[in-house]
Amino acid sequence: MAELVSGGCLCGYVRYEYNGELESANYCHCQDCRKSTGSAFNVGVRVQSMGLHIVSGKVKSYTKTGDSGGTIIREFCPECGSPLFTRSPAKPQFVWIKAGSLDNHISIKPVHQIWTDSAVPWAYIAVDLPSFPRNRDV
Repeated sequence: MAELVSGGCLCGYVRYEYNGELESANYCHCQDCRKSTGSAFNVGVRVQSMGLHIVSGKVKSYTKTGDSGGTIIREFCPECGSPLFTRSPAKPQFVWIKAGSLDNHISIKPVHQIWTDSAVPWAYIAVDLPSFPRNRDV
């Protein structure tokens, strides 16, 4: 079901809205996600790129080739550094919104986790969640 959701960065410079269905959310344990979030994992919510609009501010981006060999574009606030979005040129129809940047994140429930081969041993995620040692082709 389509809905209008909003979010933004820590300092408020970047604000966005998404009009559409929030698709699947997942945990990613790859080293790049850990480094870019400063945490044990990233929580991304897949959405359709056409429904995402930045309503104030501008994002800065960083492009890197990941362990999978694919290019990933990470977008963040140039003022406070808050991570906001991940994009993949191989899948331009999608954007992964950083769950922590949403104003209302109550309904976010990750459905799987990826790159578990890289997971840190000190962070716990339910053992019954579907897990993939590397990437999952979604």
